[in-house]
Amino acid sequence: MKQKFNSDVLEMARIAKALSHPVRIYIIRKLIKMDACCYSGDLVEELPVGRSTLSQHLKELKYAGLIQGEINPPFIKYCINRENWEKAKALLSELINQPQTTEIYCK
Repeated sequence: MKQKFNSDVLEMARIAKALSHPVRIYIIRKLIKMDACCYSGDLVEELPVGRSTLSQHLKELKYAGLIQGEINPPFIKYCINRENWEKAKALLSELINQPQTTEIYCK
């Protein structure tokens, strides 16, 4: 009988998808390193992508809950969502550190 995915598996997949592009990894690393917020206009100056492409990457990170945006018209300031980032680290750590089994399932 096929099993449905539990919420942890779905959350891990959402996080993995959000982190699956070099631009998004760069954004996350920068925001963590800065320990502060920054404007999307600042990021577009550093990255080899256009504004609309950057906007899509930020949207993906925001959808995954890894960052949050604060609107100060006409600008948006982005920060790491600390609570969700800690949850993401715990979920990914659990996946990476999962003990291996000696049973062979695939041949």
